[in-house]
Amino acid sequence: MRLAEPIARSGWRAELALGFERCGARTVLVRRVHDGPLVVQKPLYPEGDEVCHVIVVHPPGGIAGGDELDVSLAAGPGAHALLTTPGAGKWYRTSGPWARQRISIDVAAGAALEWLPQETIVFDGAAARLSTQVRLIREARFLGWEILCLGRTGSGERFARGTCRVETEIRREGRLAWRERGRIDGGGALLGASAGLAGKPVFGTLYASFPEIGAAQLAACRELGAEEGETGVTLLPGVLLARYLGDSGESARRYFAALWHALRPALAGREAREPRIWRT
Repeated sequence: MRLAEPIARSGWRAELALGFERCGARTVLVRRVHDGPLVVQKPLYPEGDEVCHVIVVHPPGGIAGGDELDVSLAAGPGAHALLTTPGAGKWYRTSGPWARQRISIDVAAGAALEWLPQETIVFDGAAARLSTQVRLIREARFLGWEILCLGRTGSGERFARGTCRVETEIRREGRLAWRERGRIDGGGALLGASAGLAGKPVFGTLYASFPEIGAAQLAACRELGAEEGETGVTLLPGVLLARYLGDSGESARRYFAALWHALRPALAGREAREPRIWRT
């Protein structure tokens, strides 16, 4: 199914803007603006005052054709925020209109932001467009990941119709550090090609960018592997990338969580503390 732009305006439109600031020894959520079905729960401090944990919630539970979600995250100088989601995001099949999600992340000098959402499930027949833009200032620190499951594999569904478009961009001081664009058509040749997804319905990428990243972090990450599926880690100038390709969204998330545990001391000077929502 080939679907044409522009995206229809018939669905839900939701916006969420969050701003974090360092107030003394504490990171505080100082700005919380939302319109439509996107909200956050109460800020949590399982690691103490320095790191603010926030859960981003989309109450409808799924994204339908015509829906548009805009999320803006900003960390001020010296702030440290970790954001996740309560469960897998679901992109429903559509009769024609596209659905879109835009994530915009700004991290100031001396700040750290971790964007660790649970997996995204793109139903057969969906038309999904996901974009993430990250802007880093000087020694800002960022770690994030994206896990995509094509079809509801637990029920045997395959991605035979529809389209999924993904775009990620990371800039530091305005200079491009990484850009990736991809389009996957349901039932297309890329799904089964050995140079594509090789018949595997789940793929994901972890991105990490901070001043100390280097050979030691690369070596530590390459020692780790997934319980199931293929993995790989690459170090580019200023950005470490890790890939997963396999059959299990849960395996992908556990693999990325293991990499996060390995990278967290260099990223933030502290051990990783997993959000409790991951275990509920």
